[in-house]
Amino acid sequence: MTSQTLTQTAATSLTPHHPSTSTSNTNLNIPRGPLTTTLNFYSPPPDGSKPFNYVEAPPPGSPQRNYTDAPQSVTINDIRSREEDFELDKHGFAPVRGVESKVESEGFEDDEIIKRVFYPEVEELLLKRLEGREMPVNRVHIDQTASSAAQRVRFHLPAAEAEEALKERYRIINVWRPLNPLIRAHPLAVADSTSVDDEAMVGIEHRYPDRTGETAAVKWEREQRWWYWSGLGRDERLLLQCFDSQDGARVPHSAFVDPRSEEGVGRESIEVRALVFG
Repeated sequence: MTSQTLTQTAATSLTPHHPSTSTSNTNLNIPRGPLTTTLNFYSPPPDGSKPFNYVEAPPPGSPQRNYTDAPQSVTINDIRSREEDFELDKHGFAPVRGVESKVESEGFEDDEIIKRVFYPEVEELLLKRLEGREMPVNRVHIDQTASSAAQRVRFHLPAAEAEEALKERYRIINVWRPLNPLIRAHPLAVADSTSVDDEAMVGIEHRYPDRTGETAAVKWEREQRWWYWSGLGRDERLLLQCFDSQDGARVPHSAFVDPRSEEGVGRESIEVRALVFG
């Protein structure tokens, strides 16, 4: 496995919270086990038009997005103590434990620290976990579709190199980690890829001022199997596969409200997206 230049993007997610004076598992109320909650799925535009979402302010007279949500009660099972049951290439997600980091939560406020320290940590993690050479780069969704994944390759690589890379296997994988000592509220739900039909996914135009990308919204189906990882800690990572040109595994995911969480507790997290070749 050979490593090449790493191109990554990071997004930090913050929800209001009151810091705890203790990080001990025994002193924190961490909801665990299966639960039933509401996830927001896709509902199409009433006029049958192509669904879209403007990333920034929409043009005058246009809505921010032309589709709506379809709330659905869903049972979500706990990954905790079953970590070894899940494979990235099959289920579209994989939990990883025992990951050390030199970046404390305060360091993620500094873009330079993220690029200089955290990006190489993500690169090392993916090189250890994946066989291939890599170039990383409250609604149910998938961050990429087939067309936008190819667009990402062409966006990050020179034209000739991109066309050659697209002939091989290529994947887009997000590495998600908490900044809180432990995730106690607003956890991330992930769907077993083998339980989600292609027909359930709908391409959404993601309109930027200078370009148009595409994400995927997801329609609810009874056969879908949903999971979350209770009490996710700073030394744990959740790998989320958004696209795989070979095996096809991709993971719908969404933050959700756990009704068992303590009132006023929030979540801080960061997600890095990686392009993986081979």
